[in-house]
Amino acid sequence: MSATTRVPDSSPRLHRGEGGSQLLDIQRRMAAAVMHPLTRAETMPRRRRDGASNLAEAEAIIRPNNRLTSFERLEIYNRQYWFRLYSSFEEDFPGLQAILGRAKFDALMRAYLTDCPSESFTLRNLGSRLDAWLAEHPEFVRPHAELAHDMVRLEWAHIEAFDSEEKPRLGAEQLAAIGEDSTLRLQPYLRVLALSYPVDDLLLQVRNEDGSSASSANNASAARKRHHVRRVAALAPKPIWLAIHRLENTVWYKPLSREEFHLLAALLAGRTLSQAIDVALASSSIPDADRPAFLQETFAGWAMLGWFTQ
Repeated sequence: MSATTRVPDSSPRLHRGEGGSQLLDIQRRMAAAVMHPLTRAETMPRRRRDGASNLAEAEAIIRPNNRLTSFERLEIYNRQYWFRLYSSFEEDFPGLQAILGRAKFDALMRAYLTDCPSESFTLRNLGSRLDAWLAEHPEFVRPHAELAHDMVRLEWAHIEAFDSEEKPRLGAEQLAAIGEDSTLRLQPYLRVLALSYPVDDLLLQVRNEDGSSASSANNASAARKRHHVRRVAALAPKPIWLAIHRLENTVWYKPLSREEFHLLAALLAGRTLSQAIDVALASSSIPDADRPAFLQETFAGWAMLGWFTQ
């Protein structure tokens, strides 16, 4: 915290002998004030949506000093809490921001975080409900709703692939013992997506712009992002299948064929090996004579990537 916002002696007004229940009550009141949404001017509102007075709460639980009132001191924490949420959300969804633009993205972010406040000890889960929320609020992503949905699903899958558990891989002997009635387990970090736009390429381009020597706020970089988005948005939608996985602490996007996607999706759903193969090859254009080789090559590649687990 900078010197201009340092707030010494902001301890709650507890008296000697007061019990833990009173401390818990003050902690809850403090959290309610700090976590209440900011105004459009990014200040703490004097009165909350439920009618409670932030001014009265501040005076009840925080002492003023010779520079700041109780309300001003509480506002510092309120603003810092929300600025941290905004920063984390922006870091998690740079692709969505590129599609919508700064102003529309900010409006969506504030509306979403108001409707779906953080309920976890970690900011990692901040965007976990975004895709479902957008389905109920399509006005925030028009006129590129389908493109935006694809991007949100990819960016959330990226987050899950990055920090989900990795389990021990199956060994060669265990793989050799697999039969048609076996149920294969896949790594918890593996995700598969059926998309309509090449948002994987778009997201990589956006991240490259953010990581370039020029600031992402630089006019030239912002213009390049808009160009990338316009190019992808102009494409006709077509089926695209992806596996999002982790290898050596790096997230990768692996293009899949239609058959590979349905095979993985069926295995992830708990189907047996024979059931998953039947689903994957139903209506497939792969000739019958080539199917054994396709399956052998596919499973060998996935085993090398360590996707099969105990």
